[in-house]
Amino acid sequence: AAVKALSDVICTSGNAVNIVNACPKDKDLLFVPDENLGEWVMEQTGRPMTLWRGNCYVHAEFRREGLLRTKQAYPQAKVVVHPESLREVRLLADSVCSTEKMISYCRTNPATQFIVVTESGIIHRLQKECPGKQFIPAPVFDPMRAPTDPCRCSECKYMKLNTLEKVRDCMKNLAPRIDLPADIIRRARLPIQRMLDISARSV
Repeated sequence: AAVKALSDVICTSGNAVNIVNACPKDKDLLFVPDENLGEWVMEQTGRPMTLWRGNCYVHAEFRREGLLRTKQAYPQAKVVVHPESLREVRLLADSVCSTEKMISYCRTNPATQFIVVTESGIIHRLQKECPGKQFIPAPVFDPMRAPTDPCRCSECKYMKLNTLEKVRDCMKNLAPRIDLPADIIRRARLPIQRMLDISARSV
């Protein structure tokens, strides 16, 4: 919340291109926090930006070599890649898209096999929304893995801390609770509202 309070506008992987295109052309943009997403946005918009040197560790673990091996094993599969992945991985994609757009791409594409390059939790939803199609989670780079061992899938240890039981208990007990200073709430709400306003104009 404190970082949002310092920001001019918020974006997601799904609307980042529209948000950047809407920013004043004479201003340098500091794109925070994901440098890989920022690099992809620069490729889409042609606009240089200053990138914060941070990334999503899950998406940064995907590598070109592992994806090429998976493509060889499933030559008919379409490859969908999240834009927070490295450029070497994005270049192998049939589609680079946000999590929500991955769902619609796989639903509407006539292909029946898809290699999915993002956190593997999305596979469950894809299977529910796209029955009859096969989804292959892309392997992640693991320097400790022997060449003969199966590749591990991409699981975010932080996302996996959230469970249905914890959500239930929070709703039931209204705890644990996070209280923010009123000033932080006010300042952090402004860039979120700007994002919503820009997105509404882009529809």
